[in-house]
Amino acid sequence: MAKHIVLVHGAWQGSWSFDLIKPLLEQTGWTVHALDLPNNGWNSDTQLTANQDNYCDFVVQTIQKIGEPVVLLGHSGGGLTISAVAEQIPDLISNLIYLVGMMLPSEMSFLDFKKLCEQHFPDEDFAGISPYLSFTQDGYSIVSHEGAKKIFLQDCESVLAEQLIDKLRPQPETGRDLKPVLTAERFGSVKRIYVEALYDQSLSINMQRLMQQLQPDNLQVINMQTGHVPQAVQPELLIEKLNQILIEKISV
Repeated sequence: MAKHIVLVHGAWQGSWSFDLIKPLLEQTGWTVHALDLPNNGWNSDTQLTANQDNYCDFVVQTIQKIGEPVVLLGHSGGGLTISAVAEQIPDLISNLIYLVGMMLPSEMSFLDFKKLCEQHFPDEDFAGISPYLSFTQDGYSIVSHEGAKKIFLQDCESVLAEQLIDKLRPQPETGRDLKPVLTAERFGSVKRIYVEALYDQSLSINMQRLMQQLQPDNLQVINMQTGHVPQAVQPELLIEKLNQILIEKISV
């Protein structure tokens, strides 16, 4: 039986955001499926609107075509999508991996979560990328070059950072307004790994650890001493740490 891993990107990104870890996964025996979510500037094969239902259905259909259980990884905002997918098809997911991902409770939006963080940590600034966004009349948000470098890629090698920034695309705001309905019986039954990034400027470590406290069951944590994009800054170490857990789980 092949080892399948499905990779789901976050806002303003595409499957390219996993280019540095894809060959490392393949070298260690994984069949990699890096996806481009609908209407995110990269997937030209679909006219689907960017929203929670279409994101979820797109990933569910991909996994159903694979036809056997997969590991499902979501980076950043992709965490909300993988949660929704796990609610729909828990039997086809062996593990969820939140790569500095939004692992939020049922029906909680990221805006709701930010308000909760402000209550827990009143002295911390949770603005993140927000001050560096501009908005188009047709409902897309755009990350400024300055914001991407400061908030997402502050610890990334400069040439690589410029290459990644050039690939960012406008994000439909409908694709960021996600709050899946989750149940303990379905989503809650799936084993989860949270990859936390100690120096993240987008989702601070306090935010990441509050997520973990809100969803402690079936959870293991991997610590990375990086910013928001461990897969670009320390790709080899990230895959080494993931494989240590996943190979152990598969062999049990």
